Amino acid sequence: MIVKNTAPDTGEQPSSPAKQPTRKTAFETSSHIELANDYNPRNTPAIDYERDLNAPGEFPYTRGIRPDMYRGRLWTMRQYAGYATAEESNARYKYLLANGTTGLSVAFDLPTQIGLDSDDDLAAGEVGKVGVCIDSLEDMERLFRDIPLDKVSTSMTINATASTLLCLYIAVAKRRNIAPESLNGTIQNDILKEYIARGTYIFPPASSMRLITDTFAYCAREVPKWNTISISGYHIREAGSTAAQELAFTLADAIAYTEAALDAGLKVDDFAPRLSFFFNSHNNLLEEIAKFRAARRLWARIMRERFNAQNPKSQMLRFHTQTAGSTLTAQQPDTNVVRTTIQALAAIFGGTQSLHTNSLDEALGLPTEHAARLALRTQQVIAFESGVADTVDPLAGSYAIEALTTELETKALDYIERIDDMGGMLRAIETGYVQREIQEAAYEYQKLVEREAAIVVGVNKFQLESETQIPVLRVNPAIEENQIARLKAVRERRDNAATQASLTALMEAARGTENLLPRILSCVEAYATVGEISHKLREVWGEYREALTV
Repeated sequence: MIVKNTAPDTGEQPSSPAKQPTRKTAFETSSHIELANDYNPRNTPAIDYERDLNAPGEFPYTRGIRPDMYRGRLWTMRQYAGYATAEESNARYKYLLANGTTGLSVAFDLPTQIGLDSDDDLAAGEVGKVGVCIDSLEDMERLFRDIPLDKVSTSMTINATASTLLCLYIAVAKRRNIAPESLNGTIQNDILKEYIARGTYIFPPASSMRLITDTFAYCAREVPKWNTISISGYHIREAGSTAAQELAFTLADAIAYTEAALDAGLKVDDFAPRLSFFFNSHNNLLEEIAKFRAARRLWARIMRERFNAQNPKSQMLRFHTQTAGSTLTAQQPDTNVVRTTIQALAAIFGGTQSLHTNSLDEALGLPTEHAARLALRTQQVIAFESGVADTVDPLAGSYAIEALTTELETKALDYIERIDDMGGMLRAIETGYVQREIQEAAYEYQKLVEREAAIVVGVNKFQLESETQIPVLRVNPAIEENQIARLKAVRERRDNAATQASLTALMEAARGTENLLPRILSCVEAYATVGEISHKLREVWGEYREALTV
């Protein structure tokens, strides 16, 4: 019998009969962990429950940092947002909060990230494009207008200028009579990964590390609920690393920050409880779950055995997760919803404390309101309909999961030991070792895609002859001119003598050893701009120039 195909035309390239890609001949993860055909007690090392697992909420926290995990409190549902002006971003935050977001996550534009004001020649064409532009305290006040800072957790993805943006946030709170000790949130403040993978650095490493340790010390005294750093593997993974490299280089960065804080005279249990981490979640579901479990176990042992941390909160690795932007495709963007759902599940099975789900249109532009809402709804369906949050670490004891967790831990430890032998993470970055490892991993994966040994749906297989166009958010180019006019008005209204005096005092402090956060806070309260503060520190410390790696 011949059956006529009455299915609707989807626009897919004709193929008769439909041919599936050849399955792999070798099965391994991104970290080159060879996968067994069948994990079982006969071919899997015995699980040492007492050493490696224990109960959730118990050292080494492999199974989670709290005994009840999501039964007691769901992860914070964040949506990373910020674009154009402070008013437009403020409207997006209110929209997300109204739709069930439980924490804000702020994206800043490139000039703000690298300490340039909107009227700087080098900022031309970038104002408000990949995040919100913040020049002064006035902008920060508009950004958080009518948002209760003492009731909302705010994460700010900012690094080189993190201390300045934190001071701006504190200044806004003080003007509303909100005590700094009631503020809750995170600044990324992770400059080492900028030298490794992302590039939004300003100052040489030693000076940048001083700003970070000054922030640790200041917040321990004045803003005790604030997470003073979010040590980021996310951008390392986006640059092309494997899962094992992301894990290893992130923890090696964390070791460097801990050592710098100790060298600055801080006590480990005074600052370590406020260290937090930021990981990527990719498509390989089981490897990603194992990566998060291995991260907790490794960090607990590093803090207890290497740094003699006694406070259990110093040993707990708390982390935010974002789904993998680098996996999103401009082709058939609806497919990105599926990718993001898999990645979100990995983060939740892995025990994340906070999660951002990417929007389906992010390979094409900034998220539209519709796409951002759908990304948030993805988390809400998982949380309230799937049942996966009802059991703590439900995959614990799985032969495959436990084997992968141990393999990733072993591979990460090998990297950390090599970095230690080089003299630490700063030295490994200076020699280009870390950058080369990531570049080689990225190149290797690209070759797999090009020869179709790695399938990317819609890109190298299952393409469409024509793509359906979806709405794309466009930033109005007029916002740059308007922002410059506002900046000029701020400079005209402020007490310029007081502003210059605060900037001079900051420069003098930067030449010495005193904590710089109170000086920066005085500057922003006198309406000094982000660019002016950064330029004064550039005059004292200079700028970093990246070493070439081949």
